[in-house]
Amino acid sequence: MKKIKFVIAALLLFTARTFAQETTYSAGMTVPKEGIRSSDEGFAAQEFRLGVQAYYKGAFNEAIAQFEKALSYLPNDNLILEWLGNAYYRAGMEGSALSYWQTCSENGYGGLLLQNKIEIVRERRVTGDVAEKTMKLSETGSFDGFYNGNHIFSGPISILPNMDGTFWITAYNSNELLLLNLNGKVLDRITGPINGFDSPLDIIRTNDGSLLVTELAGDRIAVLDENGKFQKYIGSKGRGLGQMVGPQYLAIDYLDRIYVTDYGNRRVDVFDKDGNPLYYFGGKQPGFGGLKGPTGIIIEGDSVFVADDDYGCIFEFDRSGNYIRELVEQKTLNHPEALKKWNDTVIVCDKNKIISVDMETGSLFEYANTGNGPSRITAAAADVNNNVLVTDFTANEVYVMSKMQELVGGLFVQIENVDASKFPQVTVEVKVENRHRQPVVGLQEENFYFLENKRPVSGLKYKGSAANNTYGDITLIIDRSNKTAAYKTEVETAVKEIAAAMGGKGTLRVISASSIPSTEYIGSPDRIGNFNMDALKNPETKNVKIDLALRLAANDLINAAKKRTIIYITDGTASYEGFDEYNMSEITSYLNNNSIDFSIIQVNQGALDSELQYLIDNTCGENYYVYRPEGLSSIYRDFINIPQGVYQLTFNSTLPTNFGEKFLPLEVEVYLLNRSGRTETGYFAPLQ
Repeated sequence: MKKIKFVIAALLLFTARTFAQETTYSAGMTVPKEGIRSSDEGFAAQEFRLGVQAYYKGAFNEAIAQFEKALSYLPNDNLILEWLGNAYYRAGMEGSALSYWQTCSENGYGGLLLQNKIEIVRERRVTGDVAEKTMKLSETGSFDGFYNGNHIFSGPISILPNMDGTFWITAYNSNELLLLNLNGKVLDRITGPINGFDSPLDIIRTNDGSLLVTELAGDRIAVLDENGKFQKYIGSKGRGLGQMVGPQYLAIDYLDRIYVTDYGNRRVDVFDKDGNPLYYFGGKQPGFGGLKGPTGIIIEGDSVFVADDDYGCIFEFDRSGNYIRELVEQKTLNHPEALKKWNDTVIVCDKNKIISVDMETGSLFEYANTGNGPSRITAAAADVNNNVLVTDFTANEVYVMSKMQELVGGLFVQIENVDASKFPQVTVEVKVENRHRQPVVGLQEENFYFLENKRPVSGLKYKGSAANNTYGDITLIIDRSNKTAAYKTEVETAVKEIAAAMGGKGTLRVISASSIPSTEYIGSPDRIGNFNMDALKNPETKNVKIDLALRLAANDLINAAKKRTIIYITDGTASYEGFDEYNMSEITSYLNNNSIDFSIIQVNQGALDSELQYLIDNTCGENYYVYRPEGLSSIYRDFINIPQGVYQLTFNSTLPTNFGEKFLPLEVEVYLLNRSGRTETGYFAPLQ
């Protein structure tokens, strides 16, 4: 018995020494004293290791318990305090996380890196920053059409961002369409059919993913598939119905009708989704003298806004072409061109300026000005990362612009998971966002820099991005309140349509939200086609615990597909006790910090209760009416298209593991143009 006790004590002392000597990787942490430490440090090391493992498995409550046990042995250990804060952050308890991080910072631990993390998380908890809406844009980078004497493109005139961070540009002078990534690298170069493009000007995407390109000199519209392969032409040269002279900019309405500004004919031509001509408008009407030089066009709801470079203004029509008003007074603009929507405003390019126009009042705000040098800005469009991509025809450049606050704040980088089960090969999932939780999409291997113990790792390989995934997991939460129960048919319709839209991909979960939430189904979406409300285990109730249902749903999704969402099917009301256990801030933080989207399908057309509206406003997702004209099948597409800034990379570790007991430090830096972000973490190799 004495021999066994001696062996255990020796092991504890060995572990304590390992923990003390190998966790000193973060800037600002106090270097431990040399020599053997107490058995308390050995117990702390064991609990800390279990906590790190639980954290990377997504078991954040378990991780919190383990870190708190570790702190009971070493109450002032800054590394444990930081990791406890990390676990609280992922669990949605941002207030507790900030408290622990602040304690570490006050102890002189973590340096500027930890202070920056505290600042960003605090700032995120304050919503409704009105000042940011009127913040000017600054250039974060640019891509020149000529690089080191090599021709890249000539005459960029319009731009179309993609959901994966890449973007198309039309090169007017070189008669081609180019696909570029976020770093400005040319991924594809399209010259059109055999006869080529004839002065390509604008490019847009239809609702089915096809591309439309106007050819100014060809007097037609080229239809391409989503990869740029030519399909057919729309229109021809002339003045009759379906004919054009110098087509310029394009727009699509929710009925898939195609609108194109016809500069030579001084009108707007309208085609159906198949390219058949319908009508044109823009001629003289009572109170309106007719278009003279139509350029940019955009459709918002039932309104069509058309810029006119002869009048120097923007006109508003209905979708039938009836004149409504002058949104921007004549002679206000010098040479307006493309119109693109950004948030709740319209971006108009006006010679050397990028101007925001309020669609209600017509008020203007100047976002950017390229100065007095040779410049002709023709198009500016917001990309998936909330940057503004700008084409300068005269300067032959494409600019990337962002709001100043984003440039100053840099990138927010987090390590989502570290898998060392195949050590020395290590797989890391990195999440990259801006300061406002918006994911950064489109990064490549060249944007990442990994360090182990302050040295570059070997064999770094980029495995992929969650943004490119074409499937995801969905959890449907069914409101079992008495009010929603009256809409049995509507609920069943919603469940069946969502299941059918998944096309057999991913996993579908169904949870019934009652006084105690219950999981009703987990499996393939194909097997729930005969869903019936009567089969639910949970009874109807007056008090639906929405918070518990959301936590249950989120817990199951943390280790699910990288694209995952919760859809709450409800009449739009929240019971009095709906958020007794977890407040709405904790719920939204839990969802956002684990990349879980949230939407609502409402079975009636009433207003959402304020609690549910708060969840929608502070997460990624939308509110849908069950009987909306376009149906519910597109919800799955909307969900798949929500940006994801999670990346997976692998490398080969060269660090000694001490039989799996050693805490291995890891740093990740991310660079994008002139922005960057950095984080520190660590992991344990498997025990040997």
